[in-house]
Amino acid sequence: MSIHHATLHQLKIFDAVARHLSFARAAEELHLTPPALSIQVKQLADVIGQPLFEQIGKKISLTPAGTISWATCRDVLDRLEQLAQELAGLQGLEKGSLKIATLATAKYFIPRLLGEFCVQHTGVDTALYMGNRETLLKRLARNQDDLYILGQPPENLNVISVPFADNHLVVIANPEHPLALEKDIAPSRLKELPFIQRETGSGTRLAAEKFFERYGISLKTRMELGSNEAVKQVVAGGLGIGILSASTLRAELSSGELVVLDVHGFPLDRKWYMVYPEGKHVSPATKVFMDYLLESTPMQGKNKPLKESSKKIVAQSRKK
Repeated sequence: MSIHHATLHQLKIFDAVARHLSFARAAEELHLTPPALSIQVKQLADVIGQPLFEQIGKKISLTPAGTISWATCRDVLDRLEQLAQELAGLQGLEKGSLKIATLATAKYFIPRLLGEFCVQHTGVDTALYMGNRETLLKRLARNQDDLYILGQPPENLNVISVPFADNHLVVIANPEHPLALEKDIAPSRLKELPFIQRETGSGTRLAAEKFFERYGISLKTRMELGSNEAVKQVVAGGLGIGILSASTLRAELSSGELVVLDVHGFPLDRKWYMVYPEGKHVSPATKVFMDYLLESTPMQGKNKPLKESSKKIVAQSRKK
C-alpha cells in the first residue's frame, strides 16, 4: 500500500501518541479510546510498511522508522496550521488560533493578559499550557506551541527571544528572621543559612546560583520544591530563606506572612521573554498577541526604574 493512502486523521493520532508516548494520554487529548488510536496507528504503520512504535514492558518508544515518520508528520501538520493562520490573516483576526505555553511562575499575570486579549479578539481560539522550565523546553524543542513565556531563554536551542516585562528576583524570609530588619546585607552573610530552593533547572534557581557564584558562595540547600507556592509556605514556616520573583509575592507581603530581605545586589534584574523557534512562521494572531504584551507590561525605562520599584517592595514588607 502506498504512503499516499495515509489519512490526515491517522497523522493527527500518530502525532499525539508520539508526543505523549502513551496511547492513554493521547486518547484523552483527542477524546477517543486507546483501542481506536491503536487501530489507526497500526493502519498507518501498514501503509508505511514498518512498525512505528516498540514496547518494552509498559513503556513505548518510537522506532527509527517512527522517528523519521514523526518528523514528516509534524511538518505536514505545521504546514496545514500555517495555511489556516494565513487564511485567517486575510480575514483580520476574526478567526485564528493561539497556543501559549508559560512557566507556572507567570500565572500571576499571563492568564489575565490572555483573557483581556480574548475579549478584544473573540474569534481567536486560545489555549494556555502551564508547566516548569524543563517541560516547556521540551515543548519548545518539539515546536508544540505558538509562543513560550520564559524567564531565561535556552542557550542550547536556536530561538528568537523578545523581552517584554521586568522580572525582579528578591530574597524572602519569615518576618521573625534575624535579618528581617537589617539593611544592605552582604551576600556572604547568607552563606551558612538554609535555602528553600526551586527544583534543579528552574530559571529562578539558575539566576540565584549564578549571582552567588560571583561571590564564591555555594548555597546551602535545605529543600528543593517544585512550585513557588510550596517555597513560600515553607519559608513562611521559618525553615529557611528563599529567592522568588516579586510578581509572585503580592499577597504574602501584603498580609505580612513574608518579608523581603535587603540583600546587597538584589533584586536581580531579569526579564520575562516571549520565545519561539528560529525560522518558525509567526501567525497573525501570535504577532498581535506579542504586540499586546509589549504594550501592556512595563519594563525598566518605560515606567518606574527597577531599583526604585524594588526598594518600595522591601520597605512595604518591613512595615508589616
